Amino acid sequence: MTEPAGRIAHINPPELGKPSGFSHAVRTTGGENVHLAGQTALDTDGVIVGETVVEQFAQALGNLVTALRAAGGTPADLVSLTIYIVDVDDYRAHSRELGRVWRDLIGEAYPAVAGIGVTRLWDAEALVEVQGTACVPAPSG
Repeated sequence: MTEPAGRIAHINPPELGKPSGFSHAVRTTGGENVHLAGQTALDTDGVIVGETVVEQFAQALGNLVTALRAAGGTPADLVSLTIYIVDVDDYRAHSRELGRVWRDLIGEAYPAVAGIGVTRLWDAEALVEVQGTACVPAPSG
């Protein structure tokens, strides 16, 4: 039901369906919360890159991980992630490829995740946006 005691515990009660690609609940103790702004597939020049949802997801998730690392965290510190999706059917059709991107950038840990279909994002070319929360180790000293 719960992973071993630590700063972040993923909770998946047997009364709920077995999660795939997410945890039903995540509990944190200690550490500091980091709230990560929504990230799309913007490159360093502020231009959306990638033609497909998989390419854009890789860029957006990479941007989120970059912001998280700058705040002193790692992908294992993610506790919650919201994915805003312009075309849910297209996203679902590429779930295996998206899963590979996830494993490459995040690993095998799955925070609490929500996927939400939207009609469009701030940048009209954006197909996906990711936003998250993490619990990073408190600085020592």
